[in-house]
Amino acid sequence: MSVGQDLLDVPFGDMVLQLALAIAQGQFEMDKVCCEIAKMMGTEEIKLTNVSTGKEVKTTLLGAGFQPTFYQFTDTIIEVKMAISMQKSTDANVNVKTKAGFGVFSASVNASYSSKYSYSVDGSSLLRTKITPLPPNPTLQGLIGLKSESAVGSSTESSSGTSTEST
Repeated sequence: MSVGQDLLDVPFGDMVLQLALAIAQGQFEMDKVCCEIAKMMGTEEIKLTNVSTGKEVKTTLLGAGFQPTFYQFTDTIIEVKMAISMQKSTDANVNVKTKAGFGVFSASVNASYSSKYSYSVDGSSLLRTKITPLPPNPTLQGLIGLKSESAVGSSTESSSGTSTEST
């Protein structure tokens, strides 16, 4: 076990790749939902009251000037923290006592040995992303304006009951 190898074993490239794929998939799904909302806003009719005439007008949300909001991922941060520590200690104690006398000899020996080994790995990771609304798309805004004008024009013609013909 080496500290350097432990750092190399962190699959950082895989983490970055998986995050990028997740963002791409998330963006695709958000765009699909926003397109479905735009479609719904352009097809479902609502009833509004024309403030100048007081008559009820049928239109869509897009025809009334509402716009769907689209979102995008703007900032993404990957933060990986790792702390690896190794400790090793060895202790050795030797005590020797001797007694010497005439004819009798005694000795006592007190020996001890201890060895300690410690290994710990701490890790944490943080993935943070920011999703922000996009400004209205100019092309979509122009189409919404045309649809709004045609919806208001057709509803005022049908509500007045008169039409003009030119010869």
